[in-house]
Amino acid sequence: MPEPMTQTFPPAFLWGAATSAYQIEGAVGEDGRTPSIWDTFSHTPGRTAGGETGDVAVDHYHRYRDDVALMAELGLTAYRFSVSWSRVQPTGRGPVVQRGLDFYRRLVDELLEHGIKPALTLYHWDLPQELEDAGGWPERDTAFRFAEYARLVGEALGDRVEQWITLNEPWCSAFLGYGSGVHAPGRTDPAASLRAAHHLNLGHGLAVSALRAAMPAHNRIAVSLNSSVVRPLGQDPADLAAVRRIDDLANGIFHGPMLHGAYPETLLEATRSVTDWSHVLDTDVRTINAPLDALGLNYYTPALVSAASGEVKGPRPDGHGASEHSPWPCSDDILFHQTPGERTEMGWTIDPTGLYELIMRYTREAPGLPLYVTENGAAYDDKPDPDGRVHDPERIAYLHGHLSEVRRAIADGADVRGYYLWSLMDNFEWAYGYGKRFGAVYVDYATLERTPKSSARWYGEAARTGALPPVPAA
Repeated sequence: MPEPMTQTFPPAFLWGAATSAYQIEGAVGEDGRTPSIWDTFSHTPGRTAGGETGDVAVDHYHRYRDDVALMAELGLTAYRFSVSWSRVQPTGRGPVVQRGLDFYRRLVDELLEHGIKPALTLYHWDLPQELEDAGGWPERDTAFRFAEYARLVGEALGDRVEQWITLNEPWCSAFLGYGSGVHAPGRTDPAASLRAAHHLNLGHGLAVSALRAAMPAHNRIAVSLNSSVVRPLGQDPADLAAVRRIDDLANGIFHGPMLHGAYPETLLEATRSVTDWSHVLDTDVRTINAPLDALGLNYYTPALVSAASGEVKGPRPDGHGASEHSPWPCSDDILFHQTPGERTEMGWTIDPTGLYELIMRYTREAPGLPLYVTENGAAYDDKPDPDGRVHDPERIAYLHGHLSEVRRAIADGADVRGYYLWSLMDNFEWAYGYGKRFGAVYVDYATLERTPKSSARWYGEAARTGALPPVPAA
């Protein structure tokens, strides 16, 4: 019996997987690469689980040909990767290192030879350490350094890469890196986190202009936001006000200037005790509001919030790692709650309806702008069976549920043009080290052997047929 129409995707829909440079490449000291903030952070005792680092990761730098061949064998039609800034411009300033750029030229050529569309992310959290030493994202100059880096990469690869993404999840860079300190560079300064958010926005806008000047006109430029689906615990006005504040800090602080040309007034007012926003110059928002060709949405789990009764101290259960410092400036009177339902190994509740909700929101926020799901996936405690096979029925169910909601959104008028599974393969999961496996491909970290999980085969069948296969019985 054929699949129901509601489970069939448009013929041009992209079926992709995503990775990031520091999580998979390794080769951290080869061909001129210098340390990024994640090299420094992961080598600082106590920052990552077991002191694990991305020094080797899964050695994609040397195994990329085999990895691309595996993508092709699975049936993927697109691959989203990031460029390591310090691999191609080691100090964050000045000329590029051609040996570093040559790696990405070879990777892109390999993808194109196998009929896989490359989607290039310029920044996936790995700021050159030298720029952090000069102040990092809280400093205005970093935005201009990013635009120069974007121009250099655009000139080198714009002739063969059509899909470009400026930033991945700037919320994490700003608020986990400079607010709660659970991500690199590990700083805990609420005012710095807000300045970082603005300069990431500014860097994005400057980079869009730089890329347009450096690349063919038909290339498409996007940004990937991890916009939150924020829900109230109850309908009390205080809980609804809590949703407004967190929504501003999670979403409006980025899509406000990027899509609408203004920061939300409610955001500016709520954070006056931390910053007067004097770091925002009169022309900045116009620069940030550079027209986009597409918008990337990353989704994992919704947030559930309420107003707190009394003073709140200590670690916050907000899904972003335990820290005595909150990533949410001026929100000590707001509580995050665990949403009900099944959870992944990250402790994140599985709720596919949140992805539908997010897509439909941005269909309204940015009418006419094509959307891509640039990250979605789940971590499970995957292990090979005695025959060496890796069965992960939970991930198949997760993917089926979320892709069904993508298809429902398309049926309801959303222009979603592709989906990138996070992640292609198990890798270095930031502060969690190698303990959380998101990959559709299992990696034996002792031998670095790759083994496609059952979810990879299931997803590959979806890619080849344009329809969701049934979920196998457990």
